[in-house]
Amino acid sequence: MTTPLRTALSHAVGWLADRRIPRPLRAPIFEAYARFTGADLSEALPPLHAHASLGAFFVRRLRPGARPLCADPELVPSPVDGRVQTLCRAREGTVLQAKGRSYALRDLLAGVGGDLDLEGAAVWTIYLSPRDYHRIHSPEEGVLTEVRRVGGCRFSVAPKVLARRDVLAVNERAVLRIETARGPLLLVLVGALNVGRIRVVGVPADHDGPLETPRELERGGELARFEMGSTIVLVAPGGVAEPLDALAEGQAVLMGEAVGRYLP
Repeated sequence: MTTPLRTALSHAVGWLADRRIPRPLRAPIFEAYARFTGADLSEALPPLHAHASLGAFFVRRLRPGARPLCADPELVPSPVDGRVQTLCRAREGTVLQAKGRSYALRDLLAGVGGDLDLEGAAVWTIYLSPRDYHRIHSPEEGVLTEVRRVGGCRFSVAPKVLARRDVLAVNERAVLRIETARGPLLLVLVGALNVGRIRVVGVPADHDGPLETPRELERGGELARFEMGSTIVLVAPGGVAEPLDALAEGQAVLMGEAVGRYLP
């Protein structure tokens, strides 16, 4: 499928997802969606009929307490629900997209963090499927200082696609820089087929670059959202954090669960 066709399909899916659903049909449609994808409706903030469209349901909020944040401040909580695609360190400027396929980390970051030494940086890649909670949360208290919007393709980010073609560093994405007391963290929100809208809370959709007024973030506070599933890449420069030894590629994680440890 050519890039214009993928873009047109994404726009069409977005248009359909935004169509208002008659109130009596909402719960049955969302229940059917949950059966098809495996989404857990028991976690969704009720009532189901409060979501006026499928797009609104995609970014549903969860019941209070559904995603407890790991209490140990020395641990790095996952920013999202999803499945670990890769865990690696940057070596000679490259990181893994999937086993047997790598890409240049600087290409992914599109200029953000250009002042940082990223050799040895820890990199977590987490894939969000249509079943997952689609809101993205801050992995640490700090300030959001930059949001870079990068145009590009809309290839699928499904693991089987990542294993056979370059995707993460060529797709549309938003690159965020978070300054924390632990050190800087970079978070890349990668768009995909049918995912053309990445919203960053409190930042205009057309903003591209450093923030004139950095946005304060709470650890675990809501940061952004995908309007359908996609992938995030969390980058911690060397000496800031490392993945937990117990975390494995292919493992499912929930937002707030520990995926790393801050280094002294």
